[in-house]
Amino acid sequence: MTIQTQERAIQAYEQWLSSRVIDEGSKDELRELTHNENEIVDRFYKDLEFGTGGLRGVIGAGTNRINIYTVGKATQGLAAVLQEEYESPSAVIAYDSRHFSPEFALEAALVFAGNGVKAYVFDSLRPTPELSYAVRHLNAEAGIVITASHNPPEYNGYKVFGADGGQITPDTASRVIEAIGRIGSFEEIVKLDRVEAEAQGLLVWLGQEIDDAYTLAVAGVSQNPEIIREASGDYRIVFTPLHGTGNVPVRAVLQHLGFQHVDIVPEQEQPDADFSTVQSPNPEEHAAFELAITQAKACGADLILGTDPDADRMGAVIQDDQEEYFILSGNQSGAIMLHYLLESMKQKGTLPENVAIIKTIVTSEMGAAIAAAYGMSVFNTLTGFKYIGEKMTQFEKTGEFECIFGYEESYGYLAGNYARDKDAVVAAMLIAEAGAYYKAQGKSLYEVLQELYDTYGYFAEKLETRTLKGIQGVQLIEGIMSAWRESAPNEVGGIELSQIEDFSLGLYDLPQENVLKFRLADGSWFCLRPSGTEPKIKMYFAAQGSTNEEAQARIAALTQDVMARIDAYIEPFQK
Repeated sequence: MTIQTQERAIQAYEQWLSSRVIDEGSKDELRELTHNENEIVDRFYKDLEFGTGGLRGVIGAGTNRINIYTVGKATQGLAAVLQEEYESPSAVIAYDSRHFSPEFALEAALVFAGNGVKAYVFDSLRPTPELSYAVRHLNAEAGIVITASHNPPEYNGYKVFGADGGQITPDTASRVIEAIGRIGSFEEIVKLDRVEAEAQGLLVWLGQEIDDAYTLAVAGVSQNPEIIREASGDYRIVFTPLHGTGNVPVRAVLQHLGFQHVDIVPEQEQPDADFSTVQSPNPEEHAAFELAITQAKACGADLILGTDPDADRMGAVIQDDQEEYFILSGNQSGAIMLHYLLESMKQKGTLPENVAIIKTIVTSEMGAAIAAAYGMSVFNTLTGFKYIGEKMTQFEKTGEFECIFGYEESYGYLAGNYARDKDAVVAAMLIAEAGAYYKAQGKSLYEVLQELYDTYGYFAEKLETRTLKGIQGVQLIEGIMSAWRESAPNEVGGIELSQIEDFSLGLYDLPQENVLKFRLADGSWFCLRPSGTEPKIKMYFAAQGSTNEEAQARIAALTQDVMARIDAYIEPFQK
């Protein structure tokens, strides 16, 4: 960091302390940092960046933190774009169980109101997919969810949705960023107080009516409601919402379908902004299921479900052939749900002729193989469900295809067209329904998965991450990407490198993104991608074999070689 950057950060810090807009609580928080220049610089060396999805950052006072001022500024910019595009715009706002989520949601609503944008605000915490549904249901022009998904407790975020219920596209985000950039100071933010906003009809509270409509929309995706109603009495589920928003909606839809034995992990049932029973409230992390697995063993559960704080990701745990609990990967859950959907639709004669699935470029090819067997079209998008949602909206407008399932390996799924973001509620319903359906036929989900491997081949996938924080971390991630882009090896894991796909060049009519995908001669591949929401670089690996052992051996060799090279690059900088 340059001396000039440090000086600007100190100057911004002093401006906050002298501002008439900043509240005394925030100033007291900053005064405690008087002798901690590194922390001051980190909080003020830049503005918290509005990315393609919105804001995400550590909670606290400062320009590089998320607080009511950075939330207000983002909303002021978003309001300006909405007013430019629509005559009488409205927006829906939801929030999760994180620290200051209700406060940030109300701040956004009052800024919207101050700028003539009608704000519909949920009266308590709700999942992200219900917000997506509500935007479409209420014909609103935008939506906001206050959430940092599965980030650590010190984080919160501000995710923006468009009129179709999907996360805003890069083009819209660029317009919002430009509008935010025109705001010179927090003094320019216009807002009403709550009483005035309510009196003018610019602040409207949402409740049970939307919940009920959303539950019915999710339940409408069910394939065999009559069969499930009969079979569900013999099917036992343990569910953990991991202290987030999934508790009420997941239980509501399972109850609606007739599941009689849904046991909640009591220690993780209630909202808790500190996520005190887990290191990470992320169903992708196996440790998040420890309490649920203990409870499942005690009651002999057939299935364990887990949802992240804003209930857009779902993880599932099943029993293997040794009756041990086996945590499904996102790719495996997706394959099971897709197979169940297609098999059910084909049996009932409801499979559309122009049916399609949408997946991301880092998602397993197993789903594509299943889809091909049913004559379906498969479309790939960049990583991020916003691209899947955008493709779904495109199909809805043109009528060229009907997407029945969109998914990504990171536990994100959507079946049906009622929303445009990944939905842990519908995913929980679908995999529970599949489990009960196959159990009535004398099969477990583990046996179904093995049948899919026997039919389509053995697919193995793995994800590795490296967390690299701060300014040096950003530079390291950039360096790793440059090194692989400019001087990739001729072979990896003993296999010849056959193709490099650099998505920063805008391949396959996809938007430009800093992602590299490497294909090997044996059909294996790996992908390098800096995270857009966390200080991480992610490495995705995939291999296929005629047996599980062959697939696992291939992916082990591939992973070992790539990670050794990446760690060798990082190590000198961390000493």
